[in-house]
Amino acid sequence: MVSRSCRCRCSTASSSCWARSSRGACGGGLPPSPSWAPPRPHRSPSILLGVVVPLSCPAQRWGRVSRTGSWLGASLPPGNGPGRMSPARRCRGMRAAVAASVGLSEVSAGSRSGRLFRPPSPAPAAPGARLLRLPGSGAVPERAGWTEALRAAVAELRAGAVVAVPTDTLYGLACAASCSAALRAVYRLKGRSEAKPLAVCLGRVADVYRYCRVRVPEGLLKDLLPGPVTLVMERSEELNKDLNPFTPLVGIRIPDHAFMQDLAQMFEGPLALTSANLSSQASSLNVEEFQDLWPQLSLVIDGGQIGGGQSPECRLGSTVVDLSVPGKFGIIRPGCALESTTAILQQKYGLLPSHASYL
Repeated sequence: MVSRSCRCRCSTASSSCWARSSRGACGGGLPPSPSWAPPRPHRSPSILLGVVVPLSCPAQRWGRVSRTGSWLGASLPPGNGPGRMSPARRCRGMRAAVAASVGLSEVSAGSRSGRLFRPPSPAPAAPGARLLRLPGSGAVPERAGWTEALRAAVAELRAGAVVAVPTDTLYGLACAASCSAALRAVYRLKGRSEAKPLAVCLGRVADVYRYCRVRVPEGLLKDLLPGPVTLVMERSEELNKDLNPFTPLVGIRIPDHAFMQDLAQMFEGPLALTSANLSSQASSLNVEEFQDLWPQLSLVIDGGQIGGGQSPECRLGSTVVDLSVPGKFGIIRPGCALESTTAILQQKYGLLPSHASYL
């Protein structure tokens, strides 16, 4: 006989009906007859994706929960009464089980009436540099690839990253000379002593006058730059004070390499430049030779093999010349262009050799 005190016509007394006591409606006893029960709302995983699922769905009309608290394969805590749970918990359990089955995650929507299901956040990418190969010259698609590499490198440099680049002598590591954090990153990843200076790479000879106090004829600069030389001169106030703070001098590089000149001009600022290798190890003539540094770099520009790669002289790097003393020059590092450089300095401009003064 149906209890008169329970509106849902179940065989349970109104005092023991868990749905009536918690929600004002009944869900106890046997499932209601299909002849009068409202249709069960359909919520597929595709509907759950990216929409708020209300907590007020009529789960009390969907049947009885087993004593183990299992609902659609999800293990849920029991509610009020033996083997039963509240409708809200049953709704949440159903949504969690469906979401888990399709790889969704549940997050709070900031409201008591619902939760938002969304795909889980992707795992962070493993650290490592992006590799871009420079195309040849001539065809339009190749020029487009060249421009793409330039834009990518400029973006990384402006973001304070360290980028591997090809030069006319060796592969180098470049960063914005104005970014102190990037300068520290270069020293850290190379294991380089902070008492050793970094060179400055520029795009034009005219830029040298902005960052240095030039005491040699302009013709001398144009005879040596662009080229495989580093010219050491007195620095100006335009340079970052954290760049080589232990010396008033700075080494200037304008590599005889089209990509590096375009990069420095597009960047519109000085670039700190050093060789792409661990300190005290051999210099690199191709990108594979410094692969151990890739995880710490943001971008690697692959310009192919530099030089012949067979002669030991190819790894000597640029010739470093001190021009800070008027009328004199000092060879700090012989490098790969010693004879041609000294010939220009002595025979064409009459400079006298002196001792090296660049620490």
